[in-house]
Amino acid sequence: MARQLDGATRDALVERVRFYRDLGLTEFYRRPVDASVLAAELEPQALQAAAVEPEAESSNSQPNIFGEEPAIPARKSISAPPEIAAAVSAGDRAAALQMIRDEIGECTRCALHKGRNKIVFADGDPNARLMFVGEGPGADEDAQGLPFVGRAGQLLNNMIAAMGLTREQVYIANVVKCRPPGNRTPEPDEANTCTPFLFRQIDVVRPQVLVALGATAATYLLGHRQPLAGLRGRVHAFRGMQLIVTYHPAFLLRDPRQKKEAWADLQMAMKELGLKKAASSS
Repeated sequence: MARQLDGATRDALVERVRFYRDLGLTEFYRRPVDASVLAAELEPQALQAAAVEPEAESSNSQPNIFGEEPAIPARKSISAPPEIAAAVSAGDRAAALQMIRDEIGECTRCALHKGRNKIVFADGDPNARLMFVGEGPGADEDAQGLPFVGRAGQLLNNMIAAMGLTREQVYIANVVKCRPPGNRTPEPDEANTCTPFLFRQIDVVRPQVLVALGATAATYLLGHRQPLAGLRGRVHAFRGMQLIVTYHPAFLLRDPRQKKEAWADLQMAMKELGLKKAASSS
């Protein structure tokens, strides 16, 4: 029997799940609950109606003497990245990116288009040496058609400034280009539909360093799920460039204590880029 949650409890639960998601803990499982555990909460008639006959065990099955977890369902697949495209000359990159945007058009390839206001393609310098990839647009981004313009965007601007750069000197994009309802994590079919365009953007810009902001960006760029703790703190080889994983600015707004760790990640990017100016992090 499902228990209805009050509004405050539901909001707190949603915020907690978002917190875990930003750490890269994106899948949760629950053990089946024995009907006898619910006996005190269910009426006898309801309990009887909810009872299910157990499936017969096969003759070669072994008893679960150690109480192992049931088998975890297979995860939804992540599409393999496309082959690296031919290099585009610096003078032609803006036009090449515009061609990708024109191909996207008023996209209806996945369900996210139903609730969007504007497609959020990207922002910044087509010849940038540093590129940031986030998860997806939020409400402010959906309204303006530009990535990272809300509170998380202001923090990202501060992070870029601390590196000794300006927003106009970097290139910024997201895994998906339409806002997911309620800022939820993009579903695999949504992300898999959108990432081919992202990879084409990356191949055109060809930054020296790419920074994945959060677990979702890291997952779809690297092609596998892993907690952020296992991806941070090192430089990943990626499509002929260097990829560094750090926390999403929205996560840092919820847990400012992690800003020091994020600054350490950005300093790795600065080292790869040969940026000597070590400004203090915000």
